[in-house]
Amino acid sequence: MSTILGQDAAPLMYHHKDVHVRLPALLPLLLLTPILPVQAAPDASSGLSFTHNDWTLACDNTRTCRAAGYQNDEDGGNEPVSILLTRLAGPGQPVKAELMLGQYDETTLPKQLSLQINDAKLGALKYTPADGTADLSPAQVAALLKSLTRDSRIVLVGNDGKRWTVSDRGASAVLLKMDEFQGRLGTPGALMRKGSAAESTVLPALPVPVVKLGKIVPTRPADAALANAAALRAALVKATTADECEALHPGNGAMSDEGPQEISVHRLSADKLLVSQGCWRAAYNTGDGYWVVNDHAPYQPRLVTASGMDDDVRTIQQASKGRGLGDCFYSTSWGWTGTQFVKTAVSSTGLCRLVSAGGAWEMPTLVTKVVE
Repeated sequence: MSTILGQDAAPLMYHHKDVHVRLPALLPLLLLTPILPVQAAPDASSGLSFTHNDWTLACDNTRTCRAAGYQNDEDGGNEPVSILLTRLAGPGQPVKAELMLGQYDETTLPKQLSLQINDAKLGALKYTPADGTADLSPAQVAALLKSLTRDSRIVLVGNDGKRWTVSDRGASAVLLKMDEFQGRLGTPGALMRKGSAAESTVLPALPVPVVKLGKIVPTRPADAALANAAALRAALVKATTADECEALHPGNGAMSDEGPQEISVHRLSADKLLVSQGCWRAAYNTGDGYWVVNDHAPYQPRLVTASGMDDDVRTIQQASKGRGLGDCFYSTSWGWTGTQFVKTAVSSTGLCRLVSAGGAWEMPTLVTKVVE
């Protein structure tokens, strides 16, 4: 503004129909008008993932958020354990908390379990010994959330005296992110930065998107012959980089040295096919490529994913281990709408902390309702 309205600048004119006012004359009014900050709502369409130290956060496209805390792995000897906090979007929504004791390795779980925070005894938990899980009461949740705003020691005590300690490292940063994503900052219901803003200002929950799958189309006898078509393979090579699918590019990975991979062909619609083949192989994960192509040349392949693992033609699934131990997974699914594949689910099972084989929790960032 100083550049436009400086002493050497010609005064600008504001014109509206028959009204002509020199802009400098408006400055006193403009300066007296308070400038209010504009806070844009976080984009929920792709969800949110955030991890800091021993806590991780996943918020999905409906604005539901899940935060999970674990034992401190840097201190030796801590028993694996995790607490999951879940909060739906919208004003006045409570936080629910549940936990899982580590059971990746064979272990004897206690018959009863109680909660202590900073040496204060908060009573027995609603505990299921058969699977080592428990729900926290509203009072226990309130005490836990209050403790996570500062340094805290969260201990689970079995009837046999065994102890599990949940780390507080990273909790405040994760809960602050949760508040921000759900639009709770400065409201009474915020977990980290409470304020007096009306609870009605909290962002509302968003509906679960519906994905309608396209109709099943029978594969034609001629479709299978395309699996051996040199022109189709050439089109896949041209449309896909070696980083995406090493098997298509000789000399770019172990699978590329095995020779051409078998191509599968299935019909998607009157003029579109789904073709797939193995793309890469790592220490504990593999990836198959999936493309939508025209059913005749030019094939014009469109890559859906180079990390798929299974399909039933109209849906494609991708799942990968976070590490070889298999205590954490990441997954994505796609569905065919009749014209294209769209993502229908994106999720992880939380941090790799030996809590459970396959991971302790389902922590999605994208949820949809898939219908036939």
